[in-house]
Amino acid sequence: MLSLKDVRQYISSLNIAVDDNVYIGKMDNKKQKSVGVYSRSTSGPANIAIGGLECTTYDTKLVSLLVHWNKSKDETERTAFELFEKLRGVTSFTIGDTPINYLRLMVPEPQDVGTDDSGVYEYVIWLDFIYERNR
Repeated sequence: MLSLKDVRQYISSLNIAVDDNVYIGKMDNKKQKSVGVYSRSTSGPANIAIGGLECTTYDTKLVSLLVHWNKSKDETERTAFELFEKLRGVTSFTIGDTPINYLRLMVPEPQDVGTDDSGVYEYVIWLDFIYERNR
């Protein structure tokens, strides 16, 4: 299983935000210059190979990244694109002990979602981690 905690650790290792400002679940007090790592809702059937679960070699973790940066539209956009480009440039990697076979970016570029109640600009990146299952 690829956990959200594992994905958070990987995103932190990209050095976009300091480790203490990379969150899972909920951003406490919404510190500026933060990245939130969230699960995305899923729908549709499970991917199970013919022969059952023991023959299924991969699974997918659907993730949403929220780049919650500062009150500068330009800096926030640049940071979101920096993260996006780092993700787009991945050639091969593992997260923890889990080999990642495919990183599918689900948006053509970071999506501008405006500002929060404090006027801090935010961008969202949706991606899927397709990884080898532990059998």
